Amino acid sequence: MKLLVAALASELQAFPAELPGFDRLVTGPGKLMAGVGLTRALDARDADDQYEEIVVVGTAGAVDDSVAAGIHDVGAAIQHDVQDLEGVIGRHVSLPARVETGRVGVTIATGDIFVDDADAVDRIRSLGGVLVDMETYAFVWVAQQFDVPIRVLRVVSDRAQDGATQVWDEVVAVCSAQLWEHVRGEYAL
Repeated sequence: MKLLVAALASELQAFPAELPGFDRLVTGPGKLMAGVGLTRALDARDADDQYEEIVVVGTAGAVDDSVAAGIHDVGAAIQHDVQDLEGVIGRHVSLPARVETGRVGVTIATGDIFVDDADAVDRIRSLGGVLVDMETYAFVWVAQQFDVPIRVLRVVSDRAQDGATQVWDEVVAVCSAQLWEHVRGEYAL
């Protein structure tokens, strides 16, 4: 059994309510809700009956002009809204600076803000992120704690610039449909 995860129900609106071989989880937005939601779902399973894979789907803002529209596998996640005791942005005081999915893919920068301005985009690019979201780092870190493989698929919903919040509201249905077609093809559903 696999676990299909999204932060928001709207990101799953194009998906059928029931998918053979998948349970479904909507965590809510942001790192804390993502981490708690996924932890509860994984902790509720018996240790010898964990999910064979977690498949996260959702939207992301592109912060690098070279990133094409469409769906991207995430290879690594960093945090753009933390700093360590020396004041180094992108490094947490106790968590790893980078978590990896074990897949070839892009680096996404996770933070508890909706990025829609040029200054934030510049800071995120300087950390090595090409996409930005609010949950991926937490999802990957939790999956690692439970030793469950994770795949993160993010579709570009906006360019993380002024007005991105309004753009996201308008394109989430289209993004969900793109994700469903991709997942359907990848998992032969």
